[in-house]
Amino acid sequence: QTDEVFLEAQIQNITTSPMFMEKVSLEPSMMYNVAELNTVDTAGKSESTFGARTYLQPMDTRQYLYCLKPKQEFAEKAGVIKGVTVIGKLDIVWKTNLGERGRLQTSQLQRMAPGYGDVRLSLETIPDTVNLEEPFDITCKITNCSERTMDLVLEMCNTNSIHWCGVSGRQLGKLHPSSSLHLALTLLSSVQGLQSVSGLRLTDTFLKRTYEYDDIAQVCVVSSEVKQ
Repeated sequence: QTDEVFLEAQIQNITTSPMFMEKVSLEPSMMYNVAELNTVDTAGKSESTFGARTYLQPMDTRQYLYCLKPKQEFAEKAGVIKGVTVIGKLDIVWKTNLGERGRLQTSQLQRMAPGYGDVRLSLETIPDTVNLEEPFDITCKITNCSERTMDLVLEMCNTNSIHWCGVSGRQLGKLHPSSSLHLALTLLSSVQGLQSVSGLRLTDTFLKRTYEYDDIAQVCVVSSEVKQ
């Protein structure tokens, strides 16, 4: 949902002697910035999650974690990061107990890009808790991830618990490639408990193709007496 990529790397010492891990870093591809998540702040000081000793005993394994975030110029272009599979390469430097130095640099690492299809619908705002049978507002973001212009129509289909307020069949107009629009919608729930927001349909009138969106998010529905 945020276009962030988390990379977990497991490194194991398969030799018969301890290793001194001098460096384990991730060199990101040109579209990403990287943040290492292998340290903790203790009393204002940054310390390794592996402790003060950086030795890796025989057959021991360490897990390194990195977070990659798209650079601003790429994050603003919807659909660009979606298709990027190359995220960077690991650079590992170590020393043996005899002082011999070794280095391993991986080839470019690939990620499985999530498939959003032609149209991506995400929720920007939604309340955590709402009153039973009382309208509440949500904000949706619709993004054209395809390479063609769409002419969209929004249909709102009621479920057993979720009821949409407003006129279904609303014309949203043309949406160009990599463009987004924000949509304010109102709905209510007739059933208490944790309810799933479902029933949105987007139809591209150019291709006569309909995209269905169910289980978009969940909201906790309580009686007005309980919430007050």
